[in-house]
Amino acid sequence: MSFGAAIASFFSKYATFSGRARRSEFWYAVLFTTLVSVAISTVFPGSVMFVNDVAIQQSSMPSNLWQLAIFVPSLALSWRRLHDVGRKGTYYLFILLPIVGWILLLVQFLKDSQPGANAFGEPVK
Repeated sequence: MSFGAAIASFFSKYATFSGRARRSEFWYAVLFTTLVSVAISTVFPGSVMFVNDVAIQQSSMPSNLWQLAIFVPSLALSWRRLHDVGRKGTYYLFILLPIVGWILLLVQFLKDSQPGANAFGEPVK
């Protein structure tokens, strides 16, 4: 899947939690959202607040709106990616485990698609 097709799929399947998502679709969407987040943070850096002489960087309103806009499609894409490797979407809740959960999820996101049909549908390749 090309970069443009992956981004179009990311936004067109805004809240679609069923089905499967290819590895390229997932990682192109991650790249896109990361680049846009960095660009927004660069253009709109937010403000610095001092609490007990400690500087705390606060995010800007455009940054907050962007994160809010991509929350549901990012979650849906992650669930579809987990379906593609044969895991239930609720496997995403491993993210709540410190360190180990992130590693377990990363391994699943890096795996190749499960060949053939699985419980979540036909392969998208």
